[in-house]
Amino acid sequence: MLEPASEAHAIALAHIHALAFPAGERWGADAFALQLGLPGAFGWIDPSGGMVLARVAADEAEILTLAVIPARRRHGIGRALLRRAIAAAAQRGAASMFLEVAADNAAALGLYRGLGFRDVGRRARYYPGGGDALVLRAAIPCESTAG
Repeated sequence: MLEPASEAHAIALAHIHALAFPAGERWGADAFALQLGLPGAFGWIDPSGGMVLARVAADEAEILTLAVIPARRRHGIGRALLRRAIAAAAQRGAASMFLEVAADNAAALGLYRGLGFRDVGRRARYYPGGGDALVLRAAIPCESTAG
């Protein structure tokens, strides 16, 4: 069951993130608490091992990070989190959503493209190990149709 994330969830969010990402890409509890305290930021947590953090500015939303622990992948958690983030962004007035994803992360690309995200750019050597990131964008249905 998904729960809205708050600054009080920072340690749990950081734990999930640490299990899901390589050491150089992990966010600490302080980073989560700081982000969730900023205007326009919101997140969701699945206590069984998933989380998403996003923000809205004007009519654009951005997925800052989405993580599912390895033992819980391929159980629909990432899809549920992403759908919830899209709906929350629509409620906040966003018309589109952006994110960056590792160009070689086939599973994440499948998730994002399956929910309507399309390539709009590439960031060379974006990640600490030198890997490229793809910039993806999806249109967000207006709130009345976001379900």
